[in-house]
Amino acid sequence: MNEAGRPPLPPTPSPADWRPATPRPLGTALWRGLRGRCPRCGEGRLFGSFLKSVEACEECGLEVHHHRADDLPPYLTVFIVGHLVVAGFMASEELVELSMWQHLAIWVPVTILLSLVLLQPLKGATIGLQWALGLGGFSGMPEAETGESPG
Repeated sequence: MNEAGRPPLPPTPSPADWRPATPRPLGTALWRGLRGRCPRCGEGRLFGSFLKSVEACEECGLEVHHHRADDLPPYLTVFIVGHLVVAGFMASEELVELSMWQHLAIWVPVTILLSLVLLQPLKGATIGLQWALGLGGFSGMPEAETGESPG
């Protein structure tokens, strides 16, 4: 017990404790995630439905359900799609004269299609990134014991 009458907190692990014991190839994990495959073996499916990840890889057994790919995939999707659509809009505005309705008829579907095409691969790459760096539950350390999440 400390002076406040509470039990002492467990020691906070150092950042080195959060890293995986064996090095994991970052580029390979990102590529496998982009393809919707398990970042460890590259064989099993990463998604059970459009954005819902599987509980575990059916090939190697890697548990994937605890990943934390919360805001990064949508942020990257908005960033990429925004740059492509704005650049395309500005280029088309310089090259041809279109009414606002014609622009809307072109750029709204392009925006929606690009967003749908990019969101799942970017979420897969985020899961691969977390696995390769040992983040978001992939460190091998149970987070309940540490009392805080790494990072």
